[in-house]
Amino acid sequence: MEQTQYNQLFSFIWNIATDVLVYAFEKGEYKKIIMPMMVLRRIDVLLEPTKESLLAQKKMLDAHNISNQDPILFNTTGYPFYNSSLFTMKTLKSETDPNRLKMNFINYLNGFSKDVQDILDKFHLRQMVDNLTEAERLGSIIEKFTDEKINLSNKPVLNDDGTVRLPALDNHTMGTMFEELLRKFNEENNVTEAGEHFTPRDYVKLLADLAVLPVSDKIKDNTYTVYDGACGTGGILTIAQDRIKEIATQMGKNVKVLIYGQELQPETFATCKADLMISGDIQSFQYAHGTEMREYIAFDSTISRDGHPGESYDFCISNPPFGTPWKEDLKKRGLAESEKKQFTDSRFVVRDSEDNEISFIPDIGDCQMMFLANNLSRMKDSTELGTRIVEVHNGSSLFTGDAGTGASNLRKYIIENDLLEAIVAMPEKDFYNTGIGTFIWVVTNRKEERRRGFVQLIDATEIKSPLRKNLGEKNCETNETDRQQIVKLLTDFAETPQSKIFPNDEFGYWSVKVCRPLRLKFYYDEEREAEMCRKEKDAAVCCEVMTFVKEYDNSADYDFNELRELLYKAVKKMKSKPKKKHVDLLQKYYTITCPDANIVIDTNGNPVPDKALEDTEIIPLRYEGGIDAFFQNEIVPYTPDAWIDTDSVQEGYELSFTKYFYKPKALRSIEDITHDIRAIEERTDGMLDDILGKV
Repeated sequence: MEQTQYNQLFSFIWNIATDVLVYAFEKGEYKKIIMPMMVLRRIDVLLEPTKESLLAQKKMLDAHNISNQDPILFNTTGYPFYNSSLFTMKTLKSETDPNRLKMNFINYLNGFSKDVQDILDKFHLRQMVDNLTEAERLGSIIEKFTDEKINLSNKPVLNDDGTVRLPALDNHTMGTMFEELLRKFNEENNVTEAGEHFTPRDYVKLLADLAVLPVSDKIKDNTYTVYDGACGTGGILTIAQDRIKEIATQMGKNVKVLIYGQELQPETFATCKADLMISGDIQSFQYAHGTEMREYIAFDSTISRDGHPGESYDFCISNPPFGTPWKEDLKKRGLAESEKKQFTDSRFVVRDSEDNEISFIPDIGDCQMMFLANNLSRMKDSTELGTRIVEVHNGSSLFTGDAGTGASNLRKYIIENDLLEAIVAMPEKDFYNTGIGTFIWVVTNRKEERRRGFVQLIDATEIKSPLRKNLGEKNCETNETDRQQIVKLLTDFAETPQSKIFPNDEFGYWSVKVCRPLRLKFYYDEEREAEMCRKEKDAAVCCEVMTFVKEYDNSADYDFNELRELLYKAVKKMKSKPKKKHVDLLQKYYTITCPDANIVIDTNGNPVPDKALEDTEIIPLRYEGGIDAFFQNEIVPYTPDAWIDTDSVQEGYELSFTKYFYKPKALRSIEDITHDIRAIEERTDGMLDDILGKV
């Protein structure tokens, strides 16, 4: 569909809301009516040519008491859906009585087959029928959507001579229109959800190319599977499917491509399911997995309710939500936020060679890394192609999370298992509802020999083409030439200003806690002692210690170790046993830190660390000589009494594009600065005299 034709269709549908729904509904309700009616008409128009045949076939099947009618009726319509009511949307619009129209419309909706019923339920369309009838708008909106000037079908409308009068509306263009309408409706109502579930078509094509083109020589006569755990309206799935078929055809191969996905948002799921049914690529919306029946496109959250448990795929391509909390997923598992560690799922927890549990569960505020972990769990190990994962993230996935936490553990697992092929930094303002830059992760368990042990970073932030008109935040696109350039950088696997190649351990580090000893000396203050007596239950013991101190020398320069010995004597005198809380009270109320004091020693003779002086050092894995060399070279010369807490050592991984692709901004020349200063002087000449002259 050409852009002009698309714009005309978009404007027509947008104007339905402003023409029909205005004054009768709040603006926030427009999308709840327009979106489902658009999908409904898209299904309806495909069933019109076979309506009479369908009704005749249905009558015959009923007469013969045949119960399993769906396969026969699907065959009649040519689609995996049908409508057995007497009505179509065109015949409905002839009814002028509002109540009869409502009754007929409900009858029409009830006539759809099971999968369409699921779509209608997700849209909550039946609930809107009462409102449309009450406002006397049902007939008007049906009339608008059946107007001969528009075509919502995936087939073109032809003139008598066979030329195209109205072009077809393909699946991804339908998704584009769905998203743009949603964005515009939300802008009108000051809502900002547009873009959360839709990836621009140009970006999707790049994802498909990055997934398929590097392994095009491995495509065989075979069946391939594509999976998207955050599939939105299904654009990524259908474009990847088409791309695999296109490449296979070019190479003389005969392939079948099956697509699988999951979506959380009801309206988006309904649109996706409708379009995939319409496309004909999914003949049955259910498939057998062992003894269990599953949906090709599952509904609900991928994180908490996996719709495809235990299954693996050839390609996993996703654009998961950025910066979205996943506490609702905890609720679905009956857990509170504080019980995050009890969120047990084999997709997000693995075991190392020593059978230690490694968790990939990230902070509660962002779930995108869980989608990456979910895709990792889908990898095939027994095929030549293995699995290629291409997934979009924001920048936080590169570095968020300290060593030993879920996000860092996931990066560590991916890189140490040599699964990370490349990360591509994309331009800012490439999406509809955000101006942030995005990063494409390319992960595979079948790296080429030349790539093994290495990670490629590609800076594609300047590889873009400007849009003539912004679409929300989106002001640029990745056109075909741009895509070819990015894919070439990936497949060339060479060092260039836009492509850097590093060994895997370049991104690893040790996080170690550096300790310094606690040094305390005796300090007596009557006010602090009085405060202790007011607040603490065990103050009597410490007061007894002070009696001992005063017997010896109240002004003596005791260190804490000596003071503690006095405590033990006092406790023994009171015929009791010393407890840790007594030592703690003594330290809190009768000591101060002093760099010249002796080091505090614990009961085992080890120095006690001063928590106020603790520091964490990040040591690169590639530091020559490792942790010990770093300690001797970088710490001991400045703090000779320091030591490393060996129990604190953790390995972490993070990636920084700024570190490797930083472009310092050129400083202005002295001549330019001087010129500007002279210009300012000329503009302000005499102003100061005028001001002071009036004082």
